[in-house]
Amino acid sequence: MTAEQIAAAHQAEQIAVAEQAAAAGGELWSQVAPAAVAASWLALVPVLAGVVSGAQLAAAGAAFGYLVGLAGEYRVRPRPAGTVVPQSLAGIASDGRPLDTLLYQPAIRTLAAVGAGAPVEQALAVGAVELDMIVRTQVADAGRAADGVEMTAHREMTGYVRMLVPPSCSRCAVLAGRRYAWNAGFQRHPRCDCRHIPAPEDALDDATTDPKAYFDSLSEGEQDRVFTAAGARAIRDGADIAQVVNARRGAAGLTPAGGRLTDEEAAALRGSRRRGRLERTDVFGRQLLVTTEGVTVRGQAGRGLGAREDGVRRPGSRVRSARTPRLMPESIYEIAGDDRAEAIRLLKRFGYLR
Repeated sequence: MTAEQIAAAHQAEQIAVAEQAAAAGGELWSQVAPAAVAASWLALVPVLAGVVSGAQLAAAGAAFGYLVGLAGEYRVRPRPAGTVVPQSLAGIASDGRPLDTLLYQPAIRTLAAVGAGAPVEQALAVGAVELDMIVRTQVADAGRAADGVEMTAHREMTGYVRMLVPPSCSRCAVLAGRRYAWNAGFQRHPRCDCRHIPAPEDALDDATTDPKAYFDSLSEGEQDRVFTAAGARAIRDGADIAQVVNARRGAAGLTPAGGRLTDEEAAALRGSRRRGRLERTDVFGRQLLVTTEGVTVRGQAGRGLGAREDGVRRPGSRVRSARTPRLMPESIYEIAGDDRAEAIRLLKRFGYLR
């Protein structure tokens, strides 16, 4: 298999996992009582959180085999500095918040729509669409973040090429085949299923992902839909595809997985109140993305960060969290910069690598 075939097979597995979780979410959402949206969904969220966490675990758990498979294709001996800890990326939202907090937001969106005068059936449909977006994005993000962490541990992989997974939007199309350093965050939007193809330095030029080839593979109607009628006509007339897309809207709405939310997702977290991106937390003088998930003494990251219990363990004893905030992978890459050894050290300290 070629590297692109390995990446395509890996992505197909990830999509299947996300689709199963989204289907389970849709089934649970169908049980919401129209007369008691908040209460009925609140009772179902823990069930869905368990399903999505399991899907995130499965998506993240495939990263090691994916990198080993690519190493075999490139004929390099994999010598990872560690392996990703799938549990570190499960049960948590992309911005570090508890997953159940995000999963409750479709109920808030539904009630807001009812309050604005929409019929209950229509409002529930709005909530269903938002839930589907949240579930698919969170599962995909866990997989992408795991791929990035695993790639960091495999020092033979110096960077990655962005792989397009059709059908794709124009923002993703213009990034197809672009090369990035190992520590560059993967840009995505809600429901995006594009992936990394990690590679050694001398193999980065082997990927054949091509934005124009993708454009040419579409029917004229699809070209008009994805790139707008005017934009598609300009491309057919010979205009550069990247220039056409960038002149119109660029890569607006694309943000790195495993750390940041788009405005759409941020609005979902805030009950549809659009106030820009979530603010970062001040950590030792730097604005970084952190999470409180997994930082108690019972969590792997918490033990690594110095979490402890008060006194002797006993039923009902208070569990203290680590005093050091747990950084998300994207913030670790920011702090480490080009120092791969430091990135690996921090990924281990914060429980993403073992």
